[in-house]
Amino acid sequence: MQPCNPNAKLETKCLHAGYTPKNGGPGTVPIVQSTTYRFDSTEKVAELFDMPTEPMYSRFANPTCDAVEQKIAALEGGVGAMLTSSGQAASLLSVLNLCSAGDSIVSVSTIYGGTVNLFGVTLKRFGIECIWVDPLADEETISQAIKPNTKLIFGETIANPALTVFDIEKFAKIAHAHQIPLIVDNTFATPILCRPIEFGADIVIHSTTKYMDGHALQCGGVIVDGGTFDWEKSGKFPDFTEPDESYHGVVYTREFGKMAYIIKARMQLMRDFGCYPAAHSAFLLNLGLETLPVRMKQYCENAMAVAKMLKQSDKIASVTYPNLPDDPYHEMAKKYLPNGTCGVISISIKGGREAAVRFMDALQLASIEVHVADIRTCVLHPASATHRQLTEEQLKAAGIDGGLIRISVGLENIEDILADLQQALERV
Repeated sequence: MQPCNPNAKLETKCLHAGYTPKNGGPGTVPIVQSTTYRFDSTEKVAELFDMPTEPMYSRFANPTCDAVEQKIAALEGGVGAMLTSSGQAASLLSVLNLCSAGDSIVSVSTIYGGTVNLFGVTLKRFGIECIWVDPLADEETISQAIKPNTKLIFGETIANPALTVFDIEKFAKIAHAHQIPLIVDNTFATPILCRPIEFGADIVIHSTTKYMDGHALQCGGVIVDGGTFDWEKSGKFPDFTEPDESYHGVVYTREFGKMAYIIKARMQLMRDFGCYPAAHSAFLLNLGLETLPVRMKQYCENAMAVAKMLKQSDKIASVTYPNLPDDPYHEMAKKYLPNGTCGVISISIKGGREAAVRFMDALQLASIEVHVADIRTCVLHPASATHRQLTEEQLKAAGIDGGLIRISVGLENIEDILADLQQALERV
């Protein structure tokens, strides 16, 4: 059997990229449940430490994970990928691969609440400053936020839960004018709806816990290297262009070329932090990836029907869904997400927090979960849960009020979903 054609469509890559069965071999990605790998000579082990092209220890590489990494890299159009144990781990390592104490990053303010805390509190303790910008700010204002020690710009394709759409091309232009890369969290869109590298992003991350897995089975994350950023030309990243004394003096740009970023992340950070997923987790993730195109299409269809119904209710103050024609981000969505904007909707119930709680507690089919992008419909009150640690000012910047509810529309029959929402509204 031949390897998957790199020019194949996404649906085909979801099934065939990353793993090619050998003659008489298993037809699906096998679970390699082993921490260690045996070699015939010490010379072979030495070669792998010079050129880590094969697994040598499962703290940072595993054949099952490797197949899934190759598949995700193919889906995003990147040169390589590295799985992590969670989406938060992917966010953390993607930044630490570029920054040291004394550096700064620029991030839009509408990102996921957990990442706000990671960037604004935890990274601060590491001596890394996060400078927040409004995603709608003009290029000059954003450029003014960039300091000489700024190493990257960060944003989300579709913000969680504000559902703002990130202007990738605008921020890529600004980042590259300052010789720094753009990192985009593409969790909600997935590569089925948007491929940020094609719009100028250099690095893409995901919480694979969400749509990629799709079944609420395991936590995970991934970092994808677009291979597009010129680390040598930038001159701001000596860790890439000068010898790494912690790794026998390797120069990542010289030895690994376009894969310098992802190899450095694996051989420095994953080596030291060890936040790598188990083979079985990667196996389950691969099952989710195989049906991702089919599921994303249905998520979008179901969510659009829900958004239209909720727009008609006199108990709803607002419905935020970029696919709606009157949504402020509709034109941006048409540009970056022409095939849909995922299955997540944000609504604001009239009556604030108390009304929102009554509505959620009345739901029968949809469940209250600290989760999103599940195969089953679920809801969450962000101000009480995922964004609880944010200040009122931060909540406002993230587009969250007390009546805001995040609805993750699942794949149940749409009539059943609508009926459940309607009966809950009647009890508000």
